[in-house]
Amino acid sequence: MDNSALQKVKDALAKSTNIGIAVGKDPSVDQMAAALSLYLALKDVTKKATVATPADPLVEVSSLVGINKVQTNLGGDSGDLVVSFPYVDGEIEKVSYTQENGFLNIIVKAGENGLSFDDQDVKYNRGSGSVDLLFVIGTPSLSDLGELITGDKIKDVKIINIDNKANNQGFGDIVLVSPQSSSLSELVADLLLSLGLRLGQDASQNLLDGIMDATKNFQAAQTSPLAFEIAALLMKRGAQRKQVTSNQPHVPQQVHDDYKETPRVQTEEDQIAARRSQLQSQQYNEPQQQDDVRNTNDKAPIDWLSPKVYKGSSNF
Repeated sequence: MDNSALQKVKDALAKSTNIGIAVGKDPSVDQMAAALSLYLALKDVTKKATVATPADPLVEVSSLVGINKVQTNLGGDSGDLVVSFPYVDGEIEKVSYTQENGFLNIIVKAGENGLSFDDQDVKYNRGSGSVDLLFVIGTPSLSDLGELITGDKIKDVKIINIDNKANNQGFGDIVLVSPQSSSLSELVADLLLSLGLRLGQDASQNLLDGIMDATKNFQAAQTSPLAFEIAALLMKRGAQRKQVTSNQPHVPQQVHDDYKETPRVQTEEDQIAARRSQLQSQQYNEPQQQDDVRNTNDKAPIDWLSPKVYKGSSNF
């Protein structure tokens, strides 16, 4: 990584008090892994950080560590806590609150038909105040972030643009765009290591998953040497390669109705034993066959002892 750009990132981190990490809509495993690993590393050094996407992440990224911390906003000036749940018109009669033993209880009184949502449908989003430093991960254009950022929200925000796409527009105050890199995860891992930030096992696992996703388990032609180097280092920190299941379909063995038992597969030892038995059989049979030929040759013709009468040729 360029020393000048690295120093700019160090200075920006040192001056920041509230950091945002943003990725576009429907992020890939690689994009979300890079964002979450950056979030985990910053939290590890007690930095206030928020990771957000314009919409709820897809199920494909649900196994990444920290996915439950992803929000759909970067927070506001007030840092309010927002409690959200599905609403169907008419099913809530009123909302009230009580104070009891130092707790504030928010009461949602159900209507006649009851509430249609479950406990797991309730979401909590806590604004962390306005961000003063924003990492944008794997997003070619700021417009791809949708409502996450608007002109007034990024007015005084320093932006660090991290991407490996050739069509990236080069926006931001610090541009770390590397099209020759095969994954965003290797880029972020390289940045974190260069910054001297600790890569714990959770962040390492996310980054390895991201690299494997972007490089198709290191089989893609564009897989960079850095991807292999970073992957080896991440595995030393506790990350594990996830087992890849075979896509080859299972073909069931067809069995005849009259024979339901699966035939025994002949092993190499069975073949050798069968050949030995055949050779022994030939050795035992050959003397008998020779004796039969000899006995046949020893027998005299039927007319051997009968009188012989010479019959001359009619040519004389």
